[in-house]
Amino acid sequence: MPKRPRIGVIGSTNMDLTTTVARMPIWGETVLASHFETSFGGKGANQAVAAAKLSAEVVMVTNLGDDTLGDSALKNFQSYGIETSHVRRIPNQSTGTATILVDEKSGDNAILIVAGANGDLSAADVDAATETLKGCDLILLQLEIQLETAYAAIRFARKNGVRTVLNPAPARRNLDMGVVTQASFLIPNETELAILTDMPVESDEEVSAAAQSLVKQGVETVIVTLGARGSLLATRGGSQRIAPVKVQAVDTTGAGDAFIGSFGRYLAGGLSLEAALTEATRYSAFSVTRHGAQKSFATEAEFAAFGAKEGRSG
Repeated sequence: MPKRPRIGVIGSTNMDLTTTVARMPIWGETVLASHFETSFGGKGANQAVAAAKLSAEVVMVTNLGDDTLGDSALKNFQSYGIETSHVRRIPNQSTGTATILVDEKSGDNAILIVAGANGDLSAADVDAATETLKGCDLILLQLEIQLETAYAAIRFARKNGVRTVLNPAPARRNLDMGVVTQASFLIPNETELAILTDMPVESDEEVSAAAQSLVKQGVETVIVTLGARGSLLATRGGSQRIAPVKVQAVDTTGAGDAFIGSFGRYLAGGLSLEAALTEATRYSAFSVTRHGAQKSFATEAEFAAFGAKEGRSG
């Protein structure tokens, strides 16, 4: 069994507020809704929980508001054993939220994002956590925070010899590639890859060409997640496909975060790059067989049972 790694996550924490409606309201209209649910989200938090559920030691660097949603999010981290000494509460600020309206017939949705305390996560928060982060095997980063905060984390990690994974989500066209190329791994999905490169990604050949364009700019390793089609690994040595795991998907929410959190856990735990990608592919595939984001992520025991079932069916 690979060693238990220590992973730092610098990123966002949201509370998802989901309301299911028979039809979307028009402006100024009040509509009775059939269902409401709160759930824990934010790309940073999701990736941290995935790694923690797989028994990684995880330290979270994030900001929460001084509201009851922040209280709940903090308790959620602690319930998974995630280190919260660098989770800062921001006075007179709200915790990040995603208010989601879902049409119960079509499944279409409308989403309002309030960054809240996530918008206050700064380079100073990275600086405050440097001694803790120096002891990490890997740092996971996303872009639901200020770009300068992510850049500060990448520079710090490169200076101190800590590997980094940058998940450029949500994708932005104005990334400073001089900094991005200092990240050890860049993991976009197809849509994000298209935005980053301004290249077509309709076919496997186009995906490979776009990924290789980032490698030519200096990114050491690009991993493109392709949903049900698996993933693609692009390095200076060329491109290779990582085969998908076929499952009956019921909810793809959080699948990308499951992939990245588990990839980080297995890579930092000592597996080879290809082996870590294979495990991450299996882990994210299992997550889409269950509803929700964090609650769909498997524990080590559940993931082992999934692997055993795969073996029997194969």
